[in-house]
Amino acid sequence: MTTDIQEQAAAPDENKIIAERRVKLAALREQGIAFPNDFRPEHKAADLHAQYDSKTREELEEHPVAVVLAGRMMLKREAGKKAAFATLQDASGPKADGRIQIYATLDLTGIAAMAALHHYDLGDILGVTGTLFKTKTDELTIKVTELRLITKSLRPLPDKFHGLADQETKYRQRYVDLIMSEETRRTFKARTAAISSIRRFMEKNEFMEVETPMLHTIPGGAAAKPFITHHNALDMQMFLRIAPELYLKRLVVGGFDRVFEINRNFRNEGVSIRHNPEFTMMEFYAAYTDYKWLMDFTEAVIRQAAIDAHGTATLTYGGRELDLAKPFHRLTIVGAINKYAPHYTNEQLHDAEFIKAELKKFGVKPFATAGLGALQLALFEETAEAQLWEPTYIIDYPVEVSPLARASDTVAGITERFELFMVGREIANGFSELNDAEDQSARFLAQVAAKDAGDEEAMFYDADYIRALEYGMPPAGGCGIGIDRLMMIITDSPNIRDVLLFPHLRREE
Repeated sequence: MTTDIQEQAAAPDENKIIAERRVKLAALREQGIAFPNDFRPEHKAADLHAQYDSKTREELEEHPVAVVLAGRMMLKREAGKKAAFATLQDASGPKADGRIQIYATLDLTGIAAMAALHHYDLGDILGVTGTLFKTKTDELTIKVTELRLITKSLRPLPDKFHGLADQETKYRQRYVDLIMSEETRRTFKARTAAISSIRRFMEKNEFMEVETPMLHTIPGGAAAKPFITHHNALDMQMFLRIAPELYLKRLVVGGFDRVFEINRNFRNEGVSIRHNPEFTMMEFYAAYTDYKWLMDFTEAVIRQAAIDAHGTATLTYGGRELDLAKPFHRLTIVGAINKYAPHYTNEQLHDAEFIKAELKKFGVKPFATAGLGALQLALFEETAEAQLWEPTYIIDYPVEVSPLARASDTVAGITERFELFMVGREIANGFSELNDAEDQSARFLAQVAAKDAGDEEAMFYDADYIRALEYGMPPAGGCGIGIDRLMMIITDSPNIRDVLLFPHLRREE
């Protein structure tokens, strides 16, 4: 039931329309026919168009096609009391035409049904039975023999030519946005297609899909600020998952060599056009692989998802082409700075005090414990990251900012880690896994020291994970792909809220 507050918030004209529709609903209740649940549609508009749009009027007359269909009435055009056209919209779009015209007449549909249709409103959900024919303009249409009101719509739809004009209202009232916007429906069908593609790809490559806890006693698997909650029965503090990594690697210890999870993560950090407090990732781990194998595999996953969701690996984002069909580039952190900020000398990029001074110009104050590698990474983020338009792996991250990654066997101070960037933003993060329990313990202790020094995103010490590693984990590679950011790129969406059905917003006042 709509609340009084909602009614008062509506415009005066809208309140009048709602009141009129409530009167109609009250009449239906008196007749005992409000909100029936015995109509079963047998056809979809898109399927009918695909199968019969090419038929001629004569063919449809010679071989009548019976149709039983339900949909929301989006348009209505009455020709006096004897005939009326209307357009119904069902769930079969938007890749194909999810709308179809209906034609009701006094002679064929009946006096009572025609009288009722006169009082039906845009937004009402109707059930129709009839046969297909072509109008004089060759539009495929259902000639209605039976017509029923399935659901009475109490609120008027937005203007058909403008839909929901206010962007925040589109996010808050996604249900209306989906009704009115073919583009919005297309975006979320593409999202579903991409996730289905990823799942098929992983299973085809012998990965097992698993589920791990969302409530953690220790937040781990990423450097992030968690949401904190409390479990009443156990009387203990818990954290919403910031990443599933440490649980997934426990499964690798247990003997599942290839696992993946399409997971929901929660981070109590900023909200922006690229950040939402909860988000979706696909995280996977493969025993007996390393970060080089991971980069090739991640590239293949993303390319296939784009093809299955968009139809091609060549995309357009913000009016600029992005080609996922080409091999992805690979650069070190310093190499990326050299390429995109070439005014820095090699000597300067290896001078910690110089980099601190440069970062100060950007308004960045690094932690007191930050070493040269962390400083170089911070400078990369300020000078080069936003310029990485084409898919590019940034590789060889410093140990101090990679507490879960395997250290390089050949270069001191760096790890076998990468981050994938496209259109100037991070899309994926992966590395050869650290499977040395003693080294991992030391890394956790360093994180604890960083947290004590004021780094809220530093990790906790996870004693049970160390215990798991002490049983022995095979060498492995693992990666997380940000589904929301990937979908922004595939669907050419400028804001992460455009690819989330129900993004988080401030409470309505």
